[in-house]
Amino acid sequence: MAMKTQGILSKELPKLTRPILIAGFDGWGNALDISTGMVAYIIRKLKARSFAKINPDEFYQYDANRPLVNIVSGTMESFTPPGGTFYAVRNDSGGNDLVLLKADEPSLSWNYFVDELFSLSRTLGVITIITLGSMYDNVLHTDRIISGIASTKDLLIRLKQKNVIPVSYHGPSAIHSIIQAEGEQRGYPCISLWCHCPYYLQNTTHFGLLSHLSAILSSLGQFAIDAEDLDASWRELQQQIEALIENSNEFKTIINEIRKEKVKGSWESLKKSTKGEKVINLTDFLKFK
Repeated sequence: MAMKTQGILSKELPKLTRPILIAGFDGWGNALDISTGMVAYIIRKLKARSFAKINPDEFYQYDANRPLVNIVSGTMESFTPPGGTFYAVRNDSGGNDLVLLKADEPSLSWNYFVDELFSLSRTLGVITIITLGSMYDNVLHTDRIISGIASTKDLLIRLKQKNVIPVSYHGPSAIHSIIQAEGEQRGYPCISLWCHCPYYLQNTTHFGLLSHLSAILSSLGQFAIDAEDLDASWRELQQQIEALIENSNEFKTIINEIRKEKVKGSWESLKKSTKGEKVINLTDFLKFK
């Protein structure tokens, strides 16, 4: 089975059984690289294989999202435009197969992109589309807060059973929102999950949030993934964070303010609580990166 449209390029599509599509986008909704990092982790752990690419000329503005080059001793080794790749995994345990999309957030033609995405999903027999996002918020590094939106009441009930908080939000949106809106209009089951990241953790990886998100995804998608390596990495990183808190008055003040307010999941509370204070870049302090 082949598919070649103007927007998505593929020589041959995989034959899958009731697949779930999980999409992670780099860009506005990718704090701490949770969105793309989660998809990349699943691709690596489950040995997913690529089968299609997004046509960058259709959906990206190159002067806003510039191609990456690797030049060595005057020779162009590689030229990588913005874009995205689709991967597939067959589930031998009898659960849902997976379709994974790791991509830069499109900067052009969102409606056309979403139409192409749903067209591909229907061709592959995708039964649910899950988009992943992450944002900085007024939460602690020990918190495991994920909020979500679902296109049906049944899906929303399933999210609540996983302690996913229903989203209440008014403001700027990302590509996730138009996918969700189109899914509801087309009667296509869609979920968007958003991880709430502590704003004082910059330029590091929150392995604990990744592990928690992977557990929710594996339950929703009925596939198995062993995230013990994430848990081990988080235990090591958390020890260093706690030591830093103990030895930094500035860091300790930030943590104590968040604990006092006990307000989670609100952009407004984040703006009020930071009051222009310095955001600590953990890579200035931590050995573990």
